[in-house]
Amino acid sequence: MTISTDGSRERARIVAAVLRDGDRILLCHRTAGRRWYPDVWDLPGGHVEEAEDPPTALVRELREELGVTVAQPSGPAMREVGADTFDMQIWLVEAWAGTPVNAAPDEHDAIGWFSRAELGQLRLAHDSYLDMFTAVLGERQS
Repeated sequence: MTISTDGSRERARIVAAVLRDGDRILLCHRTAGRRWYPDVWDLPGGHVEEAEDPPTALVRELREELGVTVAQPSGPAMREVGADTFDMQIWLVEAWAGTPVNAAPDEHDAIGWFSRAELGQLRLAHDSYLDMFTAVLGERQS
């Protein structure tokens, strides 16, 4: 969260991606020492920088965190999640160049691919994730 010039608190703008590979979703495990949402599985993504639009931020964040290159999303986010301290836009990503790796070990201590059955066993960063993942994995894949 940032403080605006008038002293009020601004909600952080966050972008994230659901990377789907067939019947699996890629998640990142946030390190236990993180200030916000420690020791949970979360989507790759991060903060939108000042003067940056969300689609551009998503491309940058996926390159920084996973070492992959994705096309900039042309449509609206598939889901938006709001909380007291942030507003997050989430896009479905099904194509990328490169092999996802944990390119941000200071933020995540692991990344992994999870099937629908495995997702229910994880501590997820947000309550709405499991329903969203189930819906994404249940969609007909091209």
